[in-house]
Amino acid sequence: MDIKQIFENNETWVQKKLSLQSDYFSNMSKGQKPDILYIGCSDSRVSAEELMGIAPGEAFIHRNIANMVPNTDLSVMSVINYAVEHLKVNHIVVCGHYYCGGVQAAMKSGDLGILNPWLRNIRDVYRTHKDELNSIEDEDQRYKRLVELNVEEQCINVIKTAEVQKAQRERNLTIHGWVFDIHTGKLIDLNIDFIKVLENIMEIYRLDADGEENAAAKP
Repeated sequence: MDIKQIFENNETWVQKKLSLQSDYFSNMSKGQKPDILYIGCSDSRVSAEELMGIAPGEAFIHRNIANMVPNTDLSVMSVINYAVEHLKVNHIVVCGHYYCGGVQAAMKSGDLGILNPWLRNIRDVYRTHKDELNSIEDEDQRYKRLVELNVEEQCINVIKTAEVQKAQRERNLTIHGWVFDIHTGKLIDLNIDFIKVLENIMEIYRLDADGEENAAAKP
């Protein structure tokens, strides 16, 4: 790709937007009030706004390898805090995609250097759901199922955070788990039953209104 072409494309884009709406950029500069926080994969084939069919300003976007929400990652934790506490989003979406390179790498035993700690989070998902995944004989289907289970586990990690629990008590904040099928272009709602998924573990992660951990979670 010719980098200079990018700036030419940008100029064309600017002129197109101004021809349709002369105050497009001045309005955009006034601030943002998105209704959705979208946590997706950094894969270059997956464009968040495009696959959702939404305009700039309608979703707050965070992307990383394999759409992870580890509590040790200050980047995604800061994004969740800002989106929930300050932007007051009403929906948080974790969106994975089939044929995700990060998930595929985590299914193999290769040493990938600096990526190892990150991929270990996905391998932990595999360990948690080992019996189900190992019962799937078709490798491609096992791979797709891990993509889905990884989305579910990252949604659970979102729900574990204090700001999300607080917002769910105070307003109708909803968590969604989706998968994008690259082969068809379709967005799939996994329709995760969080009440069922969390029924045996939420007492461990539930936080009281004052931010203190529930007694069941204390040593």
